[in-house]
Amino acid sequence: MKNILLVERIPSVQEYLTLRRAINWRVVDEEACKRGLKGSLYCVCAELNNEIIGMARVIGDSGLYFYIQDVIVLPQYQKMGIGTLMMKKIINFLDNNISPLITVGLMASKGKEPFYEKFGFTKRPSERRGHGMFRIWE
Repeated sequence: MKNILLVERIPSVQEYLTLRRAINWRVVDEEACKRGLKGSLYCVCAELNNEIIGMARVIGDSGLYFYIQDVIVLPQYQKMGIGTLMMKKIINFLDNNISPLITVGLMASKGKEPFYEKFGFTKRPSERRGHGMFRIWE
């Protein structure tokens, strides 16, 4: 799609929540979204006709650990290379802002691991690393 723009910006809370709803992710508290988005180290939004259709961001401690979070593309625009374009921007940001031997993590949705493997990420568990883990506070 020729008219898609990649814009380095943080989405509004409403844009973020709209993207989450569109892919059936949990709807979270608006104030928590505001704080979380503000804490992003880097964010790129995919826009079409001045409307957000995707986003991806980097979070972390700015030194030792970085985490790719919220790689989202609206369902009607998936499988068009938009996620790949956003990930290339993310990788470029990381290439220019982190030191060698620093950990960059992410949590892939089930079945999306091959997408991230194209960018050099490895599934866990692996021979050297244990399982990735998470907990949702309820």
